[in-house]
Amino acid sequence: MEAIKDAFYANRLDVLARPERFGAAFEVLALDGITVGDLVCGADVRVRCGELGCYHVNIPVGAPLAWHQASHPVQITAPGTAALFQPDGKTSVDHWTGEGRVIAIKFERSLLERRVEELTGRAVRGPILLDPALDLTQGRGRTWASLVGTLVEDLHQPMRLVEHPLVAAPLRDAILNGLLLSAQHRYRDELDRPAGGLRPAPVKRAMDAMRERPEHPFTTAELAAQARVGVRWLQEAFARYVGMPPMTYLRSVRLERAHADLCAADPRTTTVGDIAHRWGFGHLGRFAEQYRAKYGRVPSQSLREGPDGVPMHADLRTT
Repeated sequence: MEAIKDAFYANRLDVLARPERFGAAFEVLALDGITVGDLVCGADVRVRCGELGCYHVNIPVGAPLAWHQASHPVQITAPGTAALFQPDGKTSVDHWTGEGRVIAIKFERSLLERRVEELTGRAVRGPILLDPALDLTQGRGRTWASLVGTLVEDLHQPMRLVEHPLVAAPLRDAILNGLLLSAQHRYRDELDRPAGGLRPAPVKRAMDAMRERPEHPFTTAELAAQARVGVRWLQEAFARYVGMPPMTYLRSVRLERAHADLCAADPRTTTVGDIAHRWGFGHLGRFAEQYRAKYGRVPSQSLREGPDGVPMHADLRTT
């Protein structure tokens, strides 16, 4: 359907039953990185979308929804539960009945992952694995569903309050933060107890700059200029809200990126030096020392053995 393609993803739709009743009706709103839709098809359909490239939530209303991603078995999500989709893996809504509506919420991958980085102070590598089901009948899930319901109700008003900039940005953040605090994932405990609390905007700007280009030879003065504050203010704010100086945080981000690359690289074609220089480490000896202090082994071990200590290639000798 072109409407789903325009607002959400390219797709192939198959009508499974009662094609004479097919009559799609969509209300859609974009909130700068989040897209919300109230969708009705009228007839039983199957929708195949391929890889989404975004995080996505489907909330069935009135009838269950059958779906799967990649090679995982089909799941049935009943009303009162939300289905949570990953960015990766071919995606199919296998059975969407004509009696049911679907509240669909698309989260741009960079938006959701950057928010986790802002709140935890740690670089996110790879997708955040959200639990595929979220109970909307109790606890935080119920509160989050009420927040989404308020937004969906406004979709059907002739003059949408949620489109006003004074409402749109805070509401977008509330929907995003609410999902991260309601769904199960590996960062959930950290978000419940954020180490630095709520960080001021200048600190977030400096952290964003370092996460976006950790290989860049930043100085504290350059970061302060990007954050639009003085050097002393930035240093004191990092000590208070991040727990370390800006340059120490930058080194931590670089080490995390280097660690991920070392664990994923092929040692037959990549060297420790290649990866160290890629992420801004100019002195291999200091890099190896800092890496060992953080990860408990030297970089060459990660390159040979990957993240689990198992040799990546059986035909390679370890030394």
